[in-house]
Amino acid sequence: MRASVIPETGDTDVIEIQDVPEPTVGDGDVLIEVEASAVNHTDVWIRRGFEGDPPLITGIDVAGVVAEVGDDVDRFEGGERVVIYWNTTYCGECEYCQDGDVSLCRNYGGLGVKTDGGHAEYVAVDAKFAVELPEDISFVDAAAVPSNFATAWRGLHTRADLRMGEDVLVLGASGGVGHGAVQIAAEAGATVYAASSSEKKAERLRELGADHVIDYTERDIDAAIRDLTDGRGVDIAFESVGGETYKQAVKSLTRGGRLVTIGATTGDADEGMLQHVFWKQLEVVGSTGSTMGEFTDMLDALFAGDVTPVIDQVIDLDEIPDAHERIASGEGFGKIIVTP
Repeated sequence: MRASVIPETGDTDVIEIQDVPEPTVGDGDVLIEVEASAVNHTDVWIRRGFEGDPPLITGIDVAGVVAEVGDDVDRFEGGERVVIYWNTTYCGECEYCQDGDVSLCRNYGGLGVKTDGGHAEYVAVDAKFAVELPEDISFVDAAAVPSNFATAWRGLHTRADLRMGEDVLVLGASGGVGHGAVQIAAEAGATVYAASSSEKKAERLRELGADHVIDYTERDIDAAIRDLTDGRGVDIAFESVGGETYKQAVKSLTRGGRLVTIGATTGDADEGMLQHVFWKQLEVVGSTGSTMGEFTDMLDALFAGDVTPVIDQVIDLDEIPDAHERIASGEGFGKIIVTP
């Protein structure tokens, strides 16, 4: 089968399209014929050497058709349309796994990071990680949401305990996680403030539920938030950018507010902003990934039409290097999807 492989770390020219053997199907596994898979920041980080362990077939988010079932699988017979929960690697024995929060396990990871992923024609996973898709959900849309929308769901609902009527600021709002966070916050009844770099992106964010959009190329985000909230600030800042943006997120919070940080795509913040943290009695909350339960809760919202992914591009395997460049540049809006 054809697959996109990162054999070693480096620039985009290290990415190779190779002919590789089809995956072996274990007794509890299903073989998925991949119809769509997403390109993520994680793929870029793996290529740069920040995560994963090449050689590796990338591709965290996968949707497709069950092509073969293992001897011990009774949930599927073959032919079912499915989407995959990507956090397939965890020990199952540590205190966190025993408490049901596998995202805290030291072995946490999985598809496309610790095992070969979905940028291929086939992928094999334990059948318990496959969730059947309704006929009205396309493979492209299904592949756009697993890691990104579930990460936003966990960050806002589980970690930040988002409540109706609160003010929520979403940084990195045009990205895969960010545009999901905008919709999840809006659906929960929050007033949503989103940061964007152009009026074109701002229009899309308003369509997705943002009440106010701040152009961060024209003014500091925290200054805009003070004006928009009459000096109060927001209850929750959902932040995935890091660097200078992290500091503006902290300054944007009201007293007793919560900062949820789910990444640092531009690098770590140089300052912890401790004077703001203690004086305003802020909660700084880290969040990453999701549990299977959070994943299925998010899927329920997708299946009900409460959230809808935005598709930036649909490409083939050979175009994955260009997708890495586009993600790193921040030019796009929403998800890039691969159809092998």
